[in-house]
This record gives sequence, C-alpha cells and structure tokens, in this order.
Amino acid sequence: MTSIIPNLSVDCVIFGFDLKKLNIMLTERELRDENNSNKLIFKDYTIQGHHVLENETLDDAAKRILKEKTGLDNIYLEQFYTFGDIGRLNKPKDELWKEKTGLNIPNHVISVGYYSLVDCEKINPDEFHSSSKWFAIDKLPELGYDHDKIIDKAMEALRIKLSREPIGFELLPEKFTLTQLQKLYEVILDKKLDRRNFRKKIANIKYIIPLDEKQKGVSHKPAQVFKFSKDVYFKTKTDKFDFSV
Repeated sequence: MTSIIPNLSVDCVIFGFDLKKLNIMLTERELRDENNSNKLIFKDYTIQGHHVLENETLDDAAKRILKEKTGLDNIYLEQFYTFGDIGRLNKPKDELWKEKTGLNIPNHVISVGYYSLVDCEKINPDEFHSSSKWFAIDKLPELGYDHDKIIDKAMEALRIKLSREPIGFELLPEKFTLTQLQKLYEVILDKKLDRRNFRKKIANIKYIIPLDEKQKGVSHKPAQVFKFSKDVYFKTKTDKFDFSV
C-alpha cells in the first residue's frame, strides 16, 4: 500500500452551478459517542481533500480526489493557493476528531488548494459518497478545519480568473440560454448585471454561438439556446469580453 506524505495534502473546492445558484460539494464529518451511537458529539462539513501519496504529483493527487468524489475525469482544475498556517487543523473539534478517530496527523500540515468547475446535473454526490452533497455558496453549514478560509480564497481566485477567461462555461450544460449565462456570472461576481448591456456585449463575441433551436420542456416561452466553442475561442483570443462590467 502506498504511504501518504503526512504533512502535505491537497484540498479541492468543487464548484457546481444548477442554473440558479453556485454550489460547493461538501462532505459530512460526524462524531458520535463511542459508547452511545445515538449521542452526537458534533457534526460539521469539509471540502474534498486528502494527503498526497508518495511518488504522486500535486495535480495527480487533485485528480484522484475528484475522481473519487465525482466519478468524472477531465474536470476543469486550477491550483490557486497554498495554506500553511501553523495550527490550521487544531481547533477544538479538529483535535477531538483526530483523537477519537485515531488519525495521526502532524500539527503543521501544508495544503495546496485547487478549485474545479462542473455542471451540477452531471454529478449526484450520493452515488460516490453518501455523506457528500451540494450546498449553496451563500448557505454553507459549519465547516471544519480552516475550510472557510479555503473557500473564500477559492471564490476570490475564481472571480479573478472569470474576468480574464471564459471558464464559466465549464459550469454550464453544452447548450444554454443567455438568461442562464447572465445568472451564472451574477452569482459568481455577486452583482447584478444590466440585461440589455450584457446581451449587447454577447452579440459581439464570436465564441458564443447562437443555435437554430430553442429550449425544450419548459413551461414558459422557450428561449434561444447558445453554445460555447473552444475552437473559436482559441482562434480569436483577442476577442475579449469583460463579463464583470
């Protein structure tokens, strides 16, 4: 069995968009009394992480974690920050968790943060981890370790990247409406965008391609759908659009 590197880990913030809100996949961490399983000591949640294995690169560790949690390969993945504060895993609940579960974790663990972007419709966390599920970014439960800081830093990095490259399309289905696209950018940037101005700018972007079809299976008037073309984007990289304004 491959050994872990005890003081080096990878933490993955998995973002998902359900066409209405931005979500993060979290895993329940529950500790019960060893003499009375009905007595709950505490419950909180963590992002997806694990120690790096010996002879494993950081990127490979992140891909392994994502595969275990989502069942998917080739997910968009971005390294964004390294967390190395002393005692970052030493809050009272964390100490109790390590003691009761017998985890032999050093006091000083360095964690490399990654964020990944997926379409929520493609993943049902329950299929891979019964204790994992999606939470809206603005309604997160109590978090273990320093995972609140990791999520805040991931959001900061995502917003910066989003203003430079069209990575938001990784969160959308292959075909989407302009309303869904606008909603995506509004929830990530945490600001309201003017609908008229937004659509005027979209009309000038070559890699956002209108399709000769409309939404299906909706109760309201179906809207035209679009798709994002990576091929066109890479050919027209000078064709920039700042979604943040």
